[in-house]
Amino acid sequence: MKNFKKYLSFGVVILFLGVIAFFLSNQNIFLQKTTGNDIKYVKISGQMVKVDLALTQKEQEQGLSGRENLKNDEGMLFIFPKPLVNYFWMKDMNFPIDMIWIDKNFRVIYIQENALPSSYPDSFGPGVDNQYVLELSSGFSEKNNLKIGDRAEFFR
Repeated sequence: MKNFKKYLSFGVVILFLGVIAFFLSNQNIFLQKTTGNDIKYVKISGQMVKVDLALTQKEQEQGLSGRENLKNDEGMLFIFPKPLVNYFWMKDMNFPIDMIWIDKNFRVIYIQENALPSSYPDSFGPGVDNQYVLELSSGFSEKNNLKIGDRAEFFR
């Protein structure tokens, strides 16, 4: 009987550790990582940002142009089919933004802080291949201490 209790206690501890490990590895079971066109959120610099996608050439040309504002927890994610050298400008923009270039490995490779509408026709970009560009409210990068090399995660 003593051995049975010992084995039962051991089994309960193992089960408990397994449950903890499961929850730690799936901290947010409702958000699933993705790299496709079903992205709804980007986690960057510890912040979860709801994003609209710019997938087609027409959507990418339009971007945030013409919008009146952008909330602090919102952004636009430009997804390119393959890594390219991409430059962005502020044509028809009504407010300043931060632009973050991200490579195919989901690492921040360039940050343009506080791009002003008055900067048009100047363009911004790293001059090297990138696959994603994230546009956020001006000040996001500084407020959240975003740096080159930080990782971006995409979620449904």
